[in-house]
Amino acid sequence: MIQVYTGNGKGKTTASLGLALRASGQKKKVMMIQFMKGKVNYGELKSAKLLPGFTIKQFGRPTFVDKKNPAPADIKGAQEALDFAAKTIGSGKYDIIILDELNVALDFKLIPLDEVLLMLAWVPRDLELVITGRNAHPKVVKLADLVSEVREVKHYYQQGVQARGGIEF
Repeated sequence: MIQVYTGNGKGKTTASLGLALRASGQKKKVMMIQFMKGKVNYGELKSAKLLPGFTIKQFGRPTFVDKKNPAPADIKGAQEALDFAAKTIGSGKYDIIILDELNVALDFKLIPLDEVLLMLAWVPRDLELVITGRNAHPKVVKLADLVSEVREVKHYYQQGVQARGGIEF
């Protein structure tokens, strides 16, 4: 099955991490591939080391990507993540693969849509593939078996609250 968690609200990556936690408890093997993320202080990196069968691999720099003018390193990292994702999907080693922020990498045009759609067309039916990030492409949504939209109603960032360890990262 292909699941998509999208929308402008907080919680898409968090939802996928909850699924990883649940799967680990059932002795399933989980790989999370993080597009556009390269910070080493994300709490999930530490937690994954404590959960049997849960691996996270990051592809990105520790800075935000400029949507209007992405650095060559950002494009290269996203393509490397996509190539790694395709190989991982084809490996048969995992029960769940999470492509964290793949939607954003597509939206920022760091990777080609046709390559993503081709990869999604070959996802084995016994693999749970989860795609996170804002602005899911309509063609990705159409291919998905499950789509959840996280909608922001109210956010404490609007009150000046900064990102907090263990909550946002």
